[in-house]
Amino acid sequence: MALYSKEVMDHFQNPRNVGKMDDADGVGEVGNAKCGDIMRMYIKVDPDTQVITDVKFNTFGCGSAIATSSMATEMIKGKKVSEALELSNRAVVEALGGLPAQKIHCSVLAEEAVRAAVKDYYDRSGIAYGDELTACQGHCDTCGHCE
Repeated sequence: MALYSKEVMDHFQNPRNVGKMDDADGVGEVGNAKCGDIMRMYIKVDPDTQVITDVKFNTFGCGSAIATSSMATEMIKGKKVSEALELSNRAVVEALGGLPAQKIHCSVLAEEAVRAAVKDYYDRSGIAYGDELTACQGHCDTCGHCE
């Protein structure tokens, strides 16, 4: 059995939406001190519809970090901001056909990068939000990321 699925390898070797966005409406940067991965996600939002019209990412990290960043961008592009906030690390892992247990933290970073970009968008736009953007999302029991 291969360590990585075809989907993981495809998103690692051919990442979607990679790059920088100078006119982003929201930018989120997250990192994991244990592994050294850093993700920066950029979103462009239509203010009338609240739809994410464009998304880009830059990731410094392993193949799983790049693949999860790429998949997360594909999963939120064209969605309303509220729908993007529902993206879970588990959904990213499932869309990629699985990840080795020691790489699940990469999917958590992808989820957190999306949330951080939305938080920045809300801050820049003066949109109020609650703890849902800053609190732990309940994945700590599976990855230990928040320790």
